[in-house]
Amino acid sequence: MQTEADQGNQGAEMAPRWPRRPSAVLAGTREGLAAVSAALTGAVGSALAIARWPTGPLRAGTPREVLAAATKALGGQGIPEEGMGGEAALARLGRVMVEYGLHLSHAHAVAHLQPPPLTVAVAADALASASNASLDTYDSGPSAIAIERWLIDGLVSLAGLGAKADGVLTPGGSMSNLLGLLLARDASALRRGVDARRQGVGLLPNPVVFCSELAHFSVQRACAALGLGEDAVRLVPTDSRRRMRPDALATLLETLPADHTPLAIVATAGTTDFGSIDPLPRLAELAARHGVWFHVDAAYGFGALFSERLAGRLEGLALADSITLDLHKLGWQPAATSVLLVSDAQAFSALDREVAYLNPVDDADAGYEGLLGRSLQTTRRPDAVKVAATLLAFGRRGLGDMVDTCHDLARYAEQRIATEPALELVSPAELTTVVFRFRCEETPAREDDLNGELRRRLMETGVALIGRTAVRLDGPDSPARVCLKFTLLNPTTTPEDLDALVDAVLAAGRACTSRHQQEVA
Repeated sequence: MQTEADQGNQGAEMAPRWPRRPSAVLAGTREGLAAVSAALTGAVGSALAIARWPTGPLRAGTPREVLAAATKALGGQGIPEEGMGGEAALARLGRVMVEYGLHLSHAHAVAHLQPPPLTVAVAADALASASNASLDTYDSGPSAIAIERWLIDGLVSLAGLGAKADGVLTPGGSMSNLLGLLLARDASALRRGVDARRQGVGLLPNPVVFCSELAHFSVQRACAALGLGEDAVRLVPTDSRRRMRPDALATLLETLPADHTPLAIVATAGTTDFGSIDPLPRLAELAARHGVWFHVDAAYGFGALFSERLAGRLEGLALADSITLDLHKLGWQPAATSVLLVSDAQAFSALDREVAYLNPVDDADAGYEGLLGRSLQTTRRPDAVKVAATLLAFGRRGLGDMVDTCHDLARYAEQRIATEPALELVSPAELTTVVFRFRCEETPAREDDLNGELRRRLMETGVALIGRTAVRLDGPDSPARVCLKFTLLNPTTTPEDLDALVDAVLAAGRACTSRHQQEVA
């Protein structure tokens, strides 16, 4: 049992002790911003001075070896008991990221839709982080709200949407697709007298979402997350150019049982592997005829609108009810920088919330309103800052030149691959990707294994990082074959770089073929 003396001692221990000496410099002050600049300069300088830069896009070694070395360089497992100070911490992390990371600016880093970010965007992103603003309420970041609204207005105009259109930034294309399908679900439910937000979707019989067989897997994930189930997705066959077939979609819509509810048609403007663009005008016509929400996943392809040469390939985009776009692809932004645009801002009403501590009615009526009602998030970082910096620095024409350069590089790679007897061109360049295979006449039955091994060999030696996918080469009922892929998003790459990359692929293919032949012998 505690005595009065014990209680007095405990109270003394719990009482705050002032003054305290601050142990950290905060970024949101004039002095703090200066300290951020100095810290970044010091960290980058240390990394440049002491780090051993890989000669290729990534460090040579097996995944186990590289990850173990990176962990050791961090200081081993576990959080240290005592800190080493900001300068030393940044220097150590900078070295680890340089020595064991992926260098997207290397001409032979061509695996994914993951570009090297623009320096102005990286600098602006640091500035945005220093502000730590949020977009949910006016008093969480008024400048951030103004910048996002400015950006959305510009993207709405670029997409050709009307005066009622609106949009919001999201943490990635998968989340944009999720949000787009949520709005589609609620719009469909509302037409049938169901408040999906309050009543759920149980009153919507057998919901169905249509998309291409090459659509992004996030469509299935979104349907699962929304309670529709992945089985709600109906895959529509594609044509010889890997675009959704409107005739096949029309048949599916017309033969849909009466007890099923069509929620959305999801078109793709830039498939991940091939860059193929579905015939948007014809699909929009079918959506309008059947009263179905028309969502366009243009995560990859939207950037083509920056280019005067390629913009026409997205004809019909303005007919969409909602559009996903990723500026961390053909926009050269640090990830993640995704956007969902809607043709009518009223679509966001399904997300409206009135919360006493965030957006009371009297504050909103007085103009103190944030963007809480446009997102599934509450706290939301100001990702628009880096995009705004890029658009102000380069303009549409500057980004369009970068898009055109990458498209030209893809066409050059396509032509070079077509001239090599040991390579088979699987898909030409629609946007900035080229799909191909290494051929082996000596052991054709092992070509799939060979192509997979070839890619791993390039990674393990650190020479190149190329993509991999699987394609049905001989029709929809044929087995999927392992293919290789160049995704060209580095506008500083040269034709000579691509020649060297193709040569590296050929050399790795020959080495793997030789090993296979020795195993057979």
